[in-house]
Amino acid sequence: MRPERNSETALSQSGPRLFRAPGRVNLIGEHTDYNEGYVFPQAIDRYVYVEALPWAEPVIEVWSEELNASARFELQSAAVGNWSDYARGVSALLRVRGLLRHGGALRIRSTLPLGGGLSSSAALEVAVALALLGLNGKQLPPMELARLCQRAEHEYPKMRCGIMDQFIVTHAQEGAALMLDCRSLEHRQVRLPDGNIRLVVANTMVKHELAASAYNQRRRECEEAARLLGVSSLRDVTPGEFHAKSRLLPEPVRSRARHIVEENARVLFFAQALERGDWREVGELMAESHDSLKNLYQVSCPELDFMVDAGRELGSLGSRMTGGGFGGCTIHFVEAGQAEGFSAELATRYRRHFGIRAQIFPCLAAGAACEVLPAGSASGT
Repeated sequence: MRPERNSETALSQSGPRLFRAPGRVNLIGEHTDYNEGYVFPQAIDRYVYVEALPWAEPVIEVWSEELNASARFELQSAAVGNWSDYARGVSALLRVRGLLRHGGALRIRSTLPLGGGLSSSAALEVAVALALLGLNGKQLPPMELARLCQRAEHEYPKMRCGIMDQFIVTHAQEGAALMLDCRSLEHRQVRLPDGNIRLVVANTMVKHELAASAYNQRRRECEEAARLLGVSSLRDVTPGEFHAKSRLLPEPVRSRARHIVEENARVLFFAQALERGDWREVGELMAESHDSLKNLYQVSCPELDFMVDAGRELGSLGSRMTGGGFGGCTIHFVEAGQAEGFSAELATRYRRHFGIRAQIFPCLAAGAACEVLPAGSASGT
């Protein structure tokens, strides 16, 4: 049931406030984040919005417009195994830190495809966190906010994600992607191409059931590879060292490790190629990344492969899957003047082959999560 704005528990002197957090694509560097490696994400101009109305009592009520579902819980509550765990986890950790005294009614809506691999979960966590902090007159630095939301996802939905998603949602800058070292958390903004190049996102509209279990299984396989190679993380293995020692690893651990080691190297080369505008190398590195995810890490699927192959046939400057895999989205760099025709033809080919209407859209590099203030107000942070 949708939270009622005229609830007797509402703080009458305070009106609703609006917060938003962007989704993201990862241009390259897939599954390297939980291996303490390198990633290259970009926030996109599709958002999770949270409209927050403060309450005097220590209770939170969340309502999802997309799911048409609600939940009501105390500031510190246990996981219940549904979508509300993202909000419950964030609230509980903020409460433990002494940052929450009051609850509120949170109305959630999204322009991000749910389950599409565009990090709607991290966007939800961060938007809820900002809303609850705002209602309680508190703040957290972006780094602390990212860590808290990552921990909430580990402890409540039980997804052992790396730091990438929460980090880009809290640190993004308009017009730039982020080169991030997931071990040290050192990062730098990399300006994206000018208006002559557009990034097109293609949502396959499928998500295969094995995605969550396979994600955690891949993480365990990487940890086993690191143990057998005598390192704390696959981040510590160079491509040359891996090929010299790969005989120590059984399959499929060897293939998983090879992807991670070579993908880390690809991220570094990709950043350099993008900065100098070498689109030939950008495209080659994206192709290598997708093929590695398909054949070594085995997290692709027919729908993703079709989208990538069709994108290349239609003249993209670079195409690959993005996100955890087993469905979700692909990304394609295209010349700006061709973006509309490219998107339409890609959708037509996909629908003809699978009978599925894909969601395909160009996007811009967005800024970090913030409060959306009324026109004429100072910008939020």
